[in-house]
Amino acid sequence: MKIQILGTGCPKCSKLAEVAKSAASEMDIDYEIVKVTDLNEIMSFGVMLTPALAVDGVVKVSGSVPSKSEVKEMLN
Repeated sequence: MKIQILGTGCPKCSKLAEVAKSAASEMDIDYEIVKVTDLNEIMSFGVMLTPALAVDGVVKVSGSVPSKSEVKEMLN
């Protein structure tokens, strides 16, 4: 599973990466976290607010940092 963190590296982006990594580790799934920081690439996802979380190329949330339980639901 490819988990993409879309954002320029702000504190919220870092927090989202931590939450996603923690959630995926607890679920014991095979995953790779990729940080997407290029604005053109972020916009190609249709994202206008960061941070955003995409799973296998599909945007699940943007503009906020979801809780760990919410991320687990997105990864299911």
